[in-house]
Order: sequence, then structure tokens, then C-alpha cells
Amino acid sequence: MAWDLNRPPHISLHPTSLVRAPEVALEISRRAVEDQLKICGFKRDADVFELFLSQKDLTEVIDLSRFKKLKYLWLQHNKLQGITFLTRNYCLVELYLNNNAIFDIGGLHSLPSLYLLLLHHNELTNIDATVRELKGMPNLKILTLHQNPLCQYNLYRLYIICHLPEVEFLDRKQVTEDERRAMITIFHHERTHIIQSIAFRGRVDASWNPRAPFQQKPARRVPPDFAFANNVDKTVFDDPEDAVLVRSMKRSAMAITSLNWDTVPTREEKYLDEKGREPAQMLTVTLR
Repeated sequence: MAWDLNRPPHISLHPTSLVRAPEVALEISRRAVEDQLKICGFKRDADVFELFLSQKDLTEVIDLSRFKKLKYLWLQHNKLQGITFLTRNYCLVELYLNNNAIFDIGGLHSLPSLYLLLLHHNELTNIDATVRELKGMPNLKILTLHQNPLCQYNLYRLYIICHLPEVEFLDRKQVTEDERRAMITIFHHERTHIIQSIAFRGRVDASWNPRAPFQQKPARRVPPDFAFANNVDKTVFDDPEDAVLVRSMKRSAMAITSLNWDTVPTREEKYLDEKGREPAQMLTVTLR
């Protein structure tokens, strides 16, 4: 059979074939959910507290709002691209979504009870949209976002710590106090200026005009050898103001000693008192 080069090849595009693809994916998801219910012996939706749907080759998931008391959901190692199936699962505490193809996490803000969220090894690119969606979770303590394109952001970890202060473990590492101090120094210039201006017995520049528009300094990469509360730190700063600011964040303890005048006798007491008095006491106050 000879091919006519001037005639494009015939491609059959049946309308129902394009509509059936998501229907087939939802049917596969429905069967996976029903199989798990049978394995666990659940007869009522109200009895379902956990669902294990990992490694099911899922591209879509049916609406899970019927499981009102669902607390633990495993969906890792699938091919999911979004999370539109979680709308009324208000009791969800742990959600495993790692190793998928998720590029949008819209809908997670409706999960106020979420404590653990694993999102590593996905396709999240917009760090602002991701942080904005996760801000509505006051109980979120454990979060993973590594191996996503957004991790290429210059100060990714400090940025997440800054906008999600309730998170205690990020990417399997505990958030330290040094990181929180570094976050304040880099992202909260106005707050650090206030801390600098009220430094005790320190000569600082307090001429900042609060009525003038605040100009934020460009964020800089923290040197790898930078460490707070380290007196031997020899980091070189391009701007002297940055050096003064960092120094104000890691001041050592300061002791102030004064005389307790209540223990010092007056002139009349000196002449009337025949016994020897104890020496005057000294008061010591320690400040940082």
C-alpha cells in the first residue's frame, strides 16, 4: 500500500475517548478505595480513620469527603498532579503526598487539623503560592518540601521558616533558634532596626524616620561559615550596618553592680551604734 505524502495520516479522535480518560482514572481510584475498605473490614464510612492508597498508579482520586473521621491518608508513590479531592476532611492529621507529580496544592488550606504533611519529590515551582496555601494550618508541625523545583530559591529554608513559624521540623531537620534569628535578620529589617535602636548602652544609628517609606534591603545569601552566638565569627560584610546589626543579635551577657544603700548606715547610726556593722552589700544584675 502506497502512502500519499500530500495527504495527512488519518487520526481517529472519538469524542468519548477524550472524556473517558478522567472517568477511567476515577474508576480506578474508586476500586482502590473499595478494596482498602474490604481489606480493613470497614462497613460504614464513619468507621474509616485511615486509608492506604500508596503505589496504586493513581492519576486521580475520588472525593473523600464522605469519610468525615479520616485522620491518616497515604497517597505517596502515585502520579497525582493536584489535591482537589480533599475538601471536607477536617479531621485529617497526617497526609503523605510525597513522590507524585503535584504542581498545585490548592485545597490544603481547608485542613486545619493537619499535623504532618509530606510533599517532597513533587513538581512544586511557586514558593509564594505554596506558602500562601500552607498558612491556614495552625497545627502543622512537620513539613517536607525538598526535591521540589522551589527548593532552588536562594534562601528557601529561611523563607519557609519565616512565613510558617509554627513548623518545627522542615525537610526532616529540626528548626533551630539560630535559623529563626537568621530569618529575622534577613527578612524582617524593620524589626531588627528596632532591636538595634534600643540596644542597651550601645551607640547605634537611631535616626531612622518612621514616617519615611521603608526601603527593604535586597536579601543576601548567608555565608556557609556564618553562625550566631559565635564570638570567633569572622564573616566579612559589604555594608557596615549589616555588621552592626548582626553583632546586636548575638550580644554576650552583661553584669551591672550597684551598692545596696539600705545596708549603709546614716551618720547618726554610725555614732549611736557601738557595735560594728557588717559591710555594705553589693547588688549585681545580669543582662543580655
